[in-house]
Amino acid sequence: MFDSLANALGKAYRAIVGQKTLTEANVDEGIRAVRQALLEADVNFQVAKEFVADVRQRVLGQKVIESVEPGQQFVKCFHDALTDLLGGQAKGLPIASQGPVVLMMCGLQGSGKTTTCAKLALWLRKQKKKNPLLVAADLQRPAAVEQLQSLGKQLGIAVHAEAKTVRPPEVCSRGIEFANSHGHDVVILDTAGRLHIDEELMREVAEVNARCKPHGVLLVCDAMLGQDAVNSAKEFHARLPLYGLILTKVDGDSRGGAALSIVKVTGRPILFAGTGEKPDDLEEFDPARMAGRILGMGDVVGLVEKAQAVIDEKEAEQAARKLQKGQFNFEDFLAQLNMIRKMGPLKKVLGMLPGVGSMMKDVDFDDGQMKRVEAIILSMTPRERQRPELIDLPRRRRIAAGSGNGLDAVNGMIKQFKTMQDLMKRLGKGGGLPPGLDDLLGGGGAGPPRRGGGMPSGFPGGGRGFPGRRR
Repeated sequence: MFDSLANALGKAYRAIVGQKTLTEANVDEGIRAVRQALLEADVNFQVAKEFVADVRQRVLGQKVIESVEPGQQFVKCFHDALTDLLGGQAKGLPIASQGPVVLMMCGLQGSGKTTTCAKLALWLRKQKKKNPLLVAADLQRPAAVEQLQSLGKQLGIAVHAEAKTVRPPEVCSRGIEFANSHGHDVVILDTAGRLHIDEELMREVAEVNARCKPHGVLLVCDAMLGQDAVNSAKEFHARLPLYGLILTKVDGDSRGGAALSIVKVTGRPILFAGTGEKPDDLEEFDPARMAGRILGMGDVVGLVEKAQAVIDEKEAEQAARKLQKGQFNFEDFLAQLNMIRKMGPLKKVLGMLPGVGSMMKDVDFDDGQMKRVEAIILSMTPRERQRPELIDLPRRRRIAAGSGNGLDAVNGMIKQFKTMQDLMKRLGKGGGLPPGLDDLLGGGGAGPPRRGGGMPSGFPGGGRGFPGRRR
């Protein structure tokens, strides 16, 4: 999400960065470029107009700091305004003084609400150590109850469901009673998806709200809908006391303008963003960090959180010690590879590093190459993975055939794996760098991947092991 906006805004403020002084003329030039970028990203016209006016006022009204470049001050003002537009300070879920926290999910048909209920329940259990209960109150869509029950069984989360003859307000009310008596500290009500023009269903969800008095009404919005999502959000906000928003399918929308518009028109913050189809693909939304990502400042905190979620600290320390001693084998490498894959697409992970995101926009990483490397390693016997020195030519031919790769690919990966072992062993002992380091670092020192070239050749898998290709 926000890829197109980030690229366009990057061009806009780069015209300002480097200016020795900020004048109304060059500020206005940058502001016009920003306005165009927002409109191209599907931001509502009125929202874009108010935003650029805010940025202009911040820039021209700010006292010039001599030790800071004017262009950097412009970016700072831009970042602050964008953070405010995205909702300001991060806002967590509501808490309850007694009894379970009740969250009511509502949204349009097809917004991904039922799946999001399950994702949110999983997030609460893993991140907040809660014991959530899902309540199946979507009695309109065929198989909606069965879908929620299936998701609950898959994730090990309790689901309260009743006969379809029972009205949704009754189902929700009884679900809360069930949670009270069975020790659940969070209740997630999955109400039916509806059109904002469907008066009967809108009255029904209002009745659920009045009867159950949820601590938070969360509107689930499909980011792919663009301005239609904004219009529906207005209608729901007029009928219900919205607490916050959850955006779904953000991985399929590179523009992100609708997200900015929805926050502005409802005055409610984005709490979570659905970034994929897997149950774990739900991220807590932080406006300041997202603004940093959009402006190419990275999100190191988010990267660390991702790493902490998938990497076992003890295993990582053990692997580091083995690597320094030159005892790192293919079993260890496979474990590390799987940890990296759990963090998400390689381009997305690297894009969270400050300054790297803008370099990545013209580079496509072939994440499938990681699977090919994995196939090569899995085609080895356990003994071969533990003792790479045993892999002679006949074994390499067998591994190549078993993994569906050419012999050159197997030879290249093993050669560079050994080079990495030698390098880390020498560094661990405080020795010098081994011959061939120039090749290991891609012929020009360690650094970001080169456009059109891929990752440095020291990465196991070949000099083009994780190839990048210019769009």
